[in-house]
Amino acid sequence: MKFKTEVSTFVLLPVYLLMFVYSALTFIPWYFLTNAKKRKAMAKRIKAKPVSDQPGSPYRAMSHMDSLATIDIPGANTLDKLFQHAVENFGKKDCLGTRELLSEENEMQPNGKVFKKVIQGDYQWLSYDEVNTKVNYFGSGLAALGLKPKNTVAVFCETRAEWMIAAQACFKYNFPLVTLYATLGEEAVTYGLNESGATHLITSAELLETKLKNVLPQIPLIKHIIYVGKKNLNKGEYPANLEIHEMESIEDLGAKPEHLNNPPSRPLPSDLAVVMYTSGSTGRPKGVMIIHSNLIAGMAGQCERIPGLGFKDTYIGYLPLAHVLEMTAEISCVTYGCRIGYSSPQTLSDQSTKIKKGTKGDCTVLKPTLMAAVPEIMDRIYKNVMSKVQEMNVFQRTLFKLGYDYKLEQIKKGHDAPLCNVILFKKVKALLGGNVRMMLCGGAPLSPQTQRFMNICFCCPVGQGYGLTETCGAGTITEVSDYSTGRVGAPLGCCEIKLRDWQEGGYTNQDKPHPRGEIIIGGHNVSMGYFNNAEKTSEDFYEDENGQRWFCTGDIGEFHPDGCLQIVDRKKDLVKLQAGEYVSLGKVETALKNCPLVDNICAYANSYQSYVISFVVPNQKKLTDLAQHRGIVGTWEEICNNPTMEAEVLKELKEVASSSKLERFEIPIKVRLSPDPWTPETGLVTDAFKLKRKELKNHYLNDIERMYGGK
Repeated sequence: MKFKTEVSTFVLLPVYLLMFVYSALTFIPWYFLTNAKKRKAMAKRIKAKPVSDQPGSPYRAMSHMDSLATIDIPGANTLDKLFQHAVENFGKKDCLGTRELLSEENEMQPNGKVFKKVIQGDYQWLSYDEVNTKVNYFGSGLAALGLKPKNTVAVFCETRAEWMIAAQACFKYNFPLVTLYATLGEEAVTYGLNESGATHLITSAELLETKLKNVLPQIPLIKHIIYVGKKNLNKGEYPANLEIHEMESIEDLGAKPEHLNNPPSRPLPSDLAVVMYTSGSTGRPKGVMIIHSNLIAGMAGQCERIPGLGFKDTYIGYLPLAHVLEMTAEISCVTYGCRIGYSSPQTLSDQSTKIKKGTKGDCTVLKPTLMAAVPEIMDRIYKNVMSKVQEMNVFQRTLFKLGYDYKLEQIKKGHDAPLCNVILFKKVKALLGGNVRMMLCGGAPLSPQTQRFMNICFCCPVGQGYGLTETCGAGTITEVSDYSTGRVGAPLGCCEIKLRDWQEGGYTNQDKPHPRGEIIIGGHNVSMGYFNNAEKTSEDFYEDENGQRWFCTGDIGEFHPDGCLQIVDRKKDLVKLQAGEYVSLGKVETALKNCPLVDNICAYANSYQSYVISFVVPNQKKLTDLAQHRGIVGTWEEICNNPTMEAEVLKELKEVASSSKLERFEIPIKVRLSPDPWTPETGLVTDAFKLKRKELKNHYLNDIERMYGGK
């Protein structure tokens, strides 16, 4: 990303020279102390290659050409053994942390809406030994309620320490865990609970009252509900056949000698560990069946790509634990003795929506060293920071831009810019606490522009990972030494990846300059299929002649000469227009998200029409400023519905599309502005903020007919 300077280079020449001289003086010790030469060699080396010369041959990591990884900690071949290993090695150290809630306030906004604001204290920590005690008590308590080994337990709860404690208890007592996103709608939750056959449900007091209460009569198999959170519920308002318990009461029950002295029936590697319901982008949620050995293998591959993972690290947990990315990240952190501080997207930073102005967000207090994110969150951070840059005076703005460009050039050479880090990017880095040493992004493609921005301004490697629930989140992860953008790294040591020709889309292993095709992942991390859905399982999974399982992802990839993978398309996102051209909707959206006026965008096309249209959630501040500049006044809804503003946004989209080198037929020619954001709660995006195209199409059906010249 290059910026044009806005003031005389002569005025800024002394500053630029100072940056250059300081960086030059600090370069030599930095170069040797950080092994810059070795890092450059690591970045350029071959990271994976095909196992044979045959076209379509699977690619493997160079470190695992002979055999794929199946285990990380010797002897720990089930999840309960991983946790026991952690307790034995890190017993007295901090494990799980939760911020103390001091008070809550209702704050009236200028538009009349009321936002709940929280005032929080410090993190309160449980040690590994204390977590282990709670795990033993809770598992014993579940058994005392009548649960038998291999009976499923459902968890429908926000990300918090109690989620992880309950999960570890279920792993130890061999109760397969059924996970459901806390943001799923009533219909999806009802479907998942009924299909899984769970008789015991772990949830929060808030979700019990707001989402479950009305649908419990439709879920007859649930007999026990265990809730977390300090709240006195009126149990008389619930079905008479239900027993409702506080989590602490189950721990108290399990602590009784007559229950605690009954040893758990420990799982085997082949036993079912999790039935993970995906908040998929189409149709009803599917339950992915994951056995212990699947997760053990997947995490073995993932941990290999996180250098120095250990007890000095602090991880901030705020993504949905029902998502495979967050669950495996947290279990891996626990395995290596990290501490996990819990947060939420609404309390993450000082500027987050639930943080009272003048108080500190969770990152500022926790100061994490490791962090996972989805592209939607990274894009928000990027746009917020760049909005602040635009509000600077001309001198500050130009200095920031010069420093940004200078550091970009240094990073491309494998170097750093210490003065820029200290003077220009320190405040940006502080948004996430100031200590983040590595960020990992997954769940959807991250735009190269956002990835490069995070690399530069947060002064740490920002890697991309590629994996799916069906592969335990494991597939590829970029190495910390690789500062390229737009790629997702080489295959992990636990799996191999091959590309299958997709003739309809025009992708083959013979493509030049690089082979392309549908990504097929094979290895011990590939799950056992879909719960109660043999037809879909046989469609997406298969076993080869050696008994190895493979999963057909539906994503289109391209292997680079160094063995790194790039996601270039998705079969479901490809639409053939009336004139025969193929449009990749995901490609269009990734390019147009770079428009400053856009917070989110969905491109739409069908084979009966000759052009693409789009739906846009605009950036409220940017669009409001533009409306004022054009002399348009009104409410936010009126601004979004104004044809002049639609035309202005469309004009900006076309400029971004042109600079991104989209083809003429890929550029939307009509746009509909949405005044309401798309959140998992609206049902229009998944918990990883992937677009739900079917739901979006239904939501905007009238607009689609209007923009295509219908009613």
